[in-house]
Amino acid sequence: MEFQAVVMAVGGGSRMTDLTSGIPKPLLPVGNKPLIWYPLNLLERVGFEEVIVVTTRDVQKALCAEFKMKMKPDIVCIPDDADMGTADSLRYIYPKLKTDVLVLSCDLITDVALHEVVDLFRAYDASLAMLMRKGQDSLEPVPGQKGKKKAVEQRDFIGVDSTGKRLLFMANEADLDEELVIKGSILQKYPRIRFHTDLVDAHLYCLKKYVVDFLMENGSITSIRSELIPYLVRKQFSSASSQQGQEEKEEDLKKKELKSLDIYSFMKEANTLNLAPYDACWNACRGDRWEDLPRSQVRCYVHIMKEGLCSRVSTLGLYMEANRQVPKLLSALCPEEPLVHSSAQIVSKHLVGVDSLIGPETQIGEKSSIKCSVIGSSCLIKDRVTITNCLLMNSVTVEEGSNIQGSVICNNAVIEKGADIKDCLIGSGQRIEAKAKRVNEVIVGSDQLMEI
Repeated sequence: MEFQAVVMAVGGGSRMTDLTSGIPKPLLPVGNKPLIWYPLNLLERVGFEEVIVVTTRDVQKALCAEFKMKMKPDIVCIPDDADMGTADSLRYIYPKLKTDVLVLSCDLITDVALHEVVDLFRAYDASLAMLMRKGQDSLEPVPGQKGKKKAVEQRDFIGVDSTGKRLLFMANEADLDEELVIKGSILQKYPRIRFHTDLVDAHLYCLKKYVVDFLMENGSITSIRSELIPYLVRKQFSSASSQQGQEEKEEDLKKKELKSLDIYSFMKEANTLNLAPYDACWNACRGDRWEDLPRSQVRCYVHIMKEGLCSRVSTLGLYMEANRQVPKLLSALCPEEPLVHSSAQIVSKHLVGVDSLIGPETQIGEKSSIKCSVIGSSCLIKDRVTITNCLLMNSVTVEEGSNIQGSVICNNAVIEKGADIKDCLIGSGQRIEAKAKRVNEVIVGSDQLMEI
């Protein structure tokens, strides 16, 4: 077994709590499938037979009841009262980890050719290989924003070599002063560095086993993304002997504790024979060559995905966008599954767009139009209803003559006769009165709060 796959499904979705207060984030429906299905399906497609899923007891119960994959999940539940980051979660399952590790987030939806990331990891004997994508903003409004401009998120500064594969620099805008400082040891080997500020981390990582060993002994690192990876990137191009002394002076004092056990303490001399099966990769690459790779050096690589679908469902806006995009993906992943479930009852079938998904046991009345929308299971949509660019979860009732556009309607909600809803989020079990007009509103229970 070359890799052990680990899916992280612990985070509670702090930026979309109105949705996750009633449904755990890994189980949120995207294209009428639980969110966690997408990374699991990605692994199954490339031949993984086992996967470790780190999650909560609520998710474990649902997976055990509904898991319909050939792949065997080893579900590990964290303590209910634990506040664990991704690095903490890896330490929690450390006794199970015997080989190099492939880590994925449960909110990753992508059609990436996974071998492109893995081949980088193999070919360059990398400590880390990760997936990034070009950032792209959706032009669609986010429900409940009331016309406000979307908050500008701080950018990552990503430096790569001329091939775009070697990851040379990585820092968040918040961690930088007015000047961007590059170590001289990097510039000696790579005098030309390409910087990107439009890349998004997909949270898919290949990690060498010695990196996991290092992580096990450095409990102060809690996050793979914000702590471990920047640490590994900084550790490149320095010898084991010089780094512990020199970098302690250069790095922030708050990171000094990470130096207690240096990564080089855990690195083993690479065996030349390990790379023999991948000789063909060297001929195709114009960056680092086999003879240029010291056996005791940390090496970080990145595959930048420029085409195809690659999204992390971490906000309401991204959740909406994923549901818009996923019908095309499901047609490729599950061609045997029709977009309209066979048990759905639709009176005016010609009014249901080919870009929509209709779940099982759903009923759609006469002259009702469904376009670019995802409708869950057991929904009741009565006559002369118009639904455009929406997500309806399960057991939603929409009464006669209602018009819904650009909105998320959660489980068991009721939209009464003649209501007009645009760019809203309607929480679980909520009822919208007849002939009401709602625009850019978040209507949830008092216990449901959200950061948009």
